[in-house]
Amino acid sequence: MPGKFFRYKYAEGEIVTFKKKHPCGRSEWEVTGVGSEVRLKCLGCGRVMTMARESLEKATVAVRPKD
Repeated sequence: MPGKFFRYKYAEGEIVTFKKKHPCGRSEWEVTGVGSEVRLKCLGCGRVMTMARESLEKATVAVRPKD
């Protein structure tokens, strides 16, 4: 994507905090795969989903390494 700059550099194993909560009540997701789309796993219920990087950037509040 020429001309696009990303705020966060996502890496596998990091924890991403979203603005909105998942229906299970948690807003933290673990990054399980990185590419043009990012695969995430909910830390509450274990649901796995894939998000486009642009959508993920808008929804992200913070990124931290896994403890």
